[in-house]
Amino acid sequence: MLIDRLARDLYSEICHIPLVDPHSHINPHAAASRSLDDILGYHYYTELSHSAGMSQDHLDEDLPARERVRAILKYMDRFDNTAQYGWFLEIARAFLGFMGDHVTADDCDALFDASERVMSEADWEETVLRRSNVEQIFLTNEFDDPLDGFDTARFVPCLRTDDLVFRLGDSAVLERLAKATGVMVGDADSLRLAIRKLFEHFTSKGAKACAISLPPNFAPYALSDVGQGVLVESLSSTAEDDIEARQAGIFWLLAEHCREFGLPFDLMIGVNRRVYEDGVYQGQDLFDQRTSLIQYRELFNTFPEVPFCVSVLSSGQNQELASYSWIFPNVITSGHWWYSNIPTYIAQDCRARIQAVPKTKQIGYYSDAYKLEFILPKYNMYRKILAQILADDFVRTGVYSETQAIEFARLLLRDNARRIFNV
Repeated sequence: MLIDRLARDLYSEICHIPLVDPHSHINPHAAASRSLDDILGYHYYTELSHSAGMSQDHLDEDLPARERVRAILKYMDRFDNTAQYGWFLEIARAFLGFMGDHVTADDCDALFDASERVMSEADWEETVLRRSNVEQIFLTNEFDDPLDGFDTARFVPCLRTDDLVFRLGDSAVLERLAKATGVMVGDADSLRLAIRKLFEHFTSKGAKACAISLPPNFAPYALSDVGQGVLVESLSSTAEDDIEARQAGIFWLLAEHCREFGLPFDLMIGVNRRVYEDGVYQGQDLFDQRTSLIQYRELFNTFPEVPFCVSVLSSGQNQELASYSWIFPNVITSGHWWYSNIPTYIAQDCRARIQAVPKTKQIGYYSDAYKLEFILPKYNMYRKILAQILADDFVRTGVYSETQAIEFARLLLRDNARRIFNV
């Protein structure tokens, strides 16, 4: 991917920058993988294998882990053209001692045995973090997560709020909220109190962000005092207007609390759930081109003090995001999410952001990883692309020296996140 010496030199220096990974799904109590089954159980591999013809029966939890791995490896030659295959090959080489050029089903037993051997080492988590040069990793914590038993300076809590906004009408979610806060929600005042207690709990435990994943048709807006008064009364209503108002109202309360508690709000915009209803676990969702950031204009205008770190699901939405960040001081471009997280789209989108958006308003990348081992190959993919862009567009053109280009990369990979999230 790096086509010349300058880009390679820049990449080598960029790799020395300690990473702040501002969005992941890491479980801090089991952050590293235990075997190759954890690696290949990542939804990208189950999705691609299933898409290439593998039956979901091969993913059954009752099967031995080795056999699940063997099944996916049998289909890997059908998607060895993909970026995700490249991630796996790099993991195998960096962590499992694989020396070959191509992984096949014949490598199953050797790789599986190697994974069980090295991943059972007492310091495996530290080994992975050190090799990946990771300083801090942001988590995705449900609102009733106690946030105990891990180092919150390394694994930074983040309040995920999807259930509060979109599923508060479910009795189970209300019960979880009551258990977490000691508040039984019965009116608008008790709802506000419950949300306040969540923010107090999370910030007391070191949380540095609030986050939510939003569907294409969502449009937040403030409710009138009358609307706030009937907000909780409509929890059991299935009327479309009541659901819309309830979701908008709860979301607005969250934004108000982000302002009060000084937390940035991560908005991950555009996911349409359960498009492929028979897909594998976590492999059912797609983006929807109907999404526009114009739906968030009232939000961005009303809360100028809140940094909104915005991710969009498709590369096609990137120009709009870059334009909003160009204009709005509180809109920040954040990472390359999900279906836009392949080299072609990253290169195009990254270059556009770098040319359009102040460099202090960009969070370059996040891993979105479920296990620590994926941070290295994903970030290396981004770092190579960034190095080539900096070489071509900045150093060769005389805009920046090599030293200045590295400092630019430091903003995107570490310093902006530390400042925006106050870590």
